Amino acid sequence: MTPEIVILAMIAAFLGLRLYSVLGRRAEHEEEPIPGRFEGRQDRPGSARVPAQPKADTKAEDRARAEQASRPREMPLAPPSAERGLAEIANADRRFDAFAFIEGARGAYRMILEAFWKGDKSELRHLCDDDVYTSFAGAIDARNEAGETLDNRLVRIEECSVVSAGVDGGFARITLRFRADIAAVTRNAEGEVVAGSLDDAVEAVDVWTFARALNSPDPDWLLDETDQG
Repeated sequence: MTPEIVILAMIAAFLGLRLYSVLGRRAEHEEEPIPGRFEGRQDRPGSARVPAQPKADTKAEDRARAEQASRPREMPLAPPSAERGLAEIANADRRFDAFAFIEGARGAYRMILEAFWKGDKSELRHLCDDDVYTSFAGAIDARNEAGETLDNRLVRIEECSVVSAGVDGGFARITLRFRADIAAVTRNAEGEVVAGSLDDAVEAVDVWTFARALNSPDPDWLLDETDQG
């Protein structure tokens, strides 16, 4: 055998070994699948599978909030004369916001009713003027003397609309009409039901007037007058 043939044979053997080693390593790696970017490593033993959570479109939410804020708000439901009165109050008190007032009045309606039902004079003292407080306190005293308690519940406020508004003698006054569903029960001293039912709510219509001194640093409004619609 000539030296040239021996050299060529050695080269062929070397290339064959290199090819086998490369193909062998590749085949070994192909036996174990490589996790894809959507699969991750959740399915491996000992690891928890956590579903992906969609990312919130914060930019879209911000745009929606900005559009809502830029829309002009409509005046609360009120007759033309009451709208003029609300404007008069706003001119006299730059802090006045009719929309915020309506929301606050709805809350005050619930708080005053619940305080009266529970006989909480202290709470009523902070929410009503002198005349209204005296009237409520007298009714509470008469109820206590009779040994009766009220087990009432305000189910919902169906309507809160402006009846009249204006400035009178340095006071801003706004009259609202409330239409609400109330479940009312009166119990005697033994706890027995003597009137009403908690199973059947009845409609109540109240016309309340709130007032506030324009020169007062206190921004709170007080219940100034009550009537039934």
